[in-house]
Amino acid sequence: MSLATRNGTPSVDAPVNPPTVVRQRRVRPGLLGLAVLLIALGGLGAAFAVTSVRATGSYLAVARPVEVGREISAADLVTVQVAGGQGLRPVPAARLDEVVGKRAAVALLPGTLLTLGQVTDDPLLGPGQQQIAIGLKTAQVPARELHPGDKVLLVSTPDTDADADTAAAGTRFTATVIDMVSPANDDKVLYLALLTRDVPAVVALAAQERLAVVLTEAA
Repeated sequence: MSLATRNGTPSVDAPVNPPTVVRQRRVRPGLLGLAVLLIALGGLGAAFAVTSVRATGSYLAVARPVEVGREISAADLVTVQVAGGQGLRPVPAARLDEVVGKRAAVALLPGTLLTLGQVTDDPLLGPGQQQIAIGLKTAQVPARELHPGDKVLLVSTPDTDADADTAAAGTRFTATVIDMVSPANDDKVLYLALLTRDVPAVVALAAQERLAVVLTEAA
């Protein structure tokens, strides 16, 4: 481009600005893949949430304490709503009639979901047996937990208040564990199936805290 001056001097070429080049942004393949992955994960999360909601159902829970061996009534149970429940196998509320009338195979605690493994139709006591409950210190039991069906040996310990001639020890009684619970004071309450003839002696020894429990056969 040329410009003319007033005094007639030759024209001078004016500088011309170069054209502006607009650079196009390049889309990085890595960022595009990350965006696709995030969208996919979001879809999976939504699907999981929908599945969990659909899995919500009505199940049976324990409403009040039920001792081992006691017959279960409808008043002992309550219906609760449980979402998801993966890894759990509670009894559906629709099966209430199947549970009522059965016996508690273990001690049922309020607020816990009921499972079929906690109830039984089988008699908890064999012929000539009675059920007893004895309180024991932690050091008197062979394990932190004993399970229904475990075979144990009850062994009397010496009477420290008696003289050497009368402080007999070592009397043994065989029994089967029905259940064991741990109260808040960390003691143990052991429910046992015991021969009827052994019940008076075992109860007397337990009152004197002169019993030790030996696990002879695990269920």
